[in-house]
Amino acid sequence: MKNDYHHIYDLCKKHMHSYVLAEMVDGSKLDGIITGLDEEYVYFAVPIDQNQHQSPDYPPNENDRQFGYGYPGYGYGYPGYGYGRPPRRFNRLILPLAALTALTVLPWY
Repeated sequence: MKNDYHHIYDLCKKHMHSYVLAEMVDGSKLDGIITGLDEEYVYFAVPIDQNQHQSPDYPPNENDRQFGYGYPGYGYGYPGYGYGRPPRRFNRLILPLAALTALTVLPWY
C-alpha cells in the first residue's frame, strides 16, 4: 500500500462497521456501512432507495399485479405460497482506496 492511501486506510479501519459518508476524488458522495477493507479496496453496504426496483423476484410496482397479493400464484409471497424473501435493503459496493478523499461518521437515526 502506498503512503498516499495510508491515512484513508486508517480512517476506514477505525470506522469499520460504522455508517459513514464517503467523499470521492471527483466530488461525489455516498453513504453506507463499511463492511470490509484490504490493502487496495474498501467494501460498503449501501442502502437501496425505496423507490428502486429491489429484486428481480418482485414486480416493479405493487399496483401492476393482476390478481391478489401474490406474484405469481396464491398467497402473499413468491413463488406461490408463504411470504417469500424479504426485500433487499443494501447493495454491495467496492471502491478503491485511491478514490476516497474524506470519510465522515454519520448517526444511525
